[in-house]
Amino acid sequence: MKRKTASAGAPSLRTAIDPRLVLSLAAVYVIWSSTYLAIKIAIHDLPPLLMASMRFLAAGGVMLLIARRRGTPWPRIRDWVRIAPIGLLLCVGGNGFVSLGQQSVSSGGTAVVCATMPLWVGVLGAFGGEPPSRREWVSLAVGFVGILVLMGGPTLSGKPEHIAFVILSPACWALGSVISRRLSGPIARDVFMLPAIEMLTGGVALFAVGMLRGERIPLDASATSWIAVGYLWLFGSLIGFTAYNWLLRNARPVVATSYAYVNPILAVILGAVISGEALGWTTLVANILIVGAVWLALTRSRSA
Repeated sequence: MKRKTASAGAPSLRTAIDPRLVLSLAAVYVIWSSTYLAIKIAIHDLPPLLMASMRFLAAGGVMLLIARRRGTPWPRIRDWVRIAPIGLLLCVGGNGFVSLGQQSVSSGGTAVVCATMPLWVGVLGAFGGEPPSRREWVSLAVGFVGILVLMGGPTLSGKPEHIAFVILSPACWALGSVISRRLSGPIARDVFMLPAIEMLTGGVALFAVGMLRGERIPLDASATSWIAVGYLWLFGSLIGFTAYNWLLRNARPVVATSYAYVNPILAVILGAVISGEALGWTTLVANILIVGAVWLALTRSRSA
């Protein structure tokens, strides 16, 4: 009987140390932490919205080809129509606003603010018939106090409109994520086709808005900026999104969303070490408050 018990426990042990889990977590921890700095580098010479458009159109096209290669049917027009608003919220409101904001806001400060995304999900739940619990309300309050603290230091200094874009970005990403979770049908369950449609529709919208703003791709853009765009396309979009989708379907929600704890801390360190971004006591305090708030929000089920 003891041998059977040990044998039965072996698969669960192997699952706990599944290398795919480790690699996927490493991807969303390290890669998504570094994308803020990569965006900062890319928009040094390239216009923010057209830069983001190129990234998502290229990544969405590759994912579409992969999905078709795997036998996924071509999406119908109504699939494009119902997923397009999600693409706009995630790519334009989420990533596009970050790109606009980082024209004067540091990459570290942007990452810390964007870590409040799970808190915005709680706020939106109150309007969707799922009001936050008392613990979640506390986490919301602590998180937004963290933003206020951050606004008092050098990490979130910048033009007022850019700061506004950064603060609105996680709210847009959260709304797009909430709507995406409510999608039904085979397209919604496809780990390649759904993000492909989101990124393609979002990329087209980013291109249109960028052109209306008068953005143009400069012919003398540096190689460094183009390398940053390539990094965002390959690592930030293709590898990062694929890893995150795998985590959502194969790991507990607390594990899949744990990148929210790590991204702001690593992003602040990368910005300071590589780009020389200013740090201060407000950055440390804001990190503690916001990461603690996200921990309260994401671990509520453990205390239930």
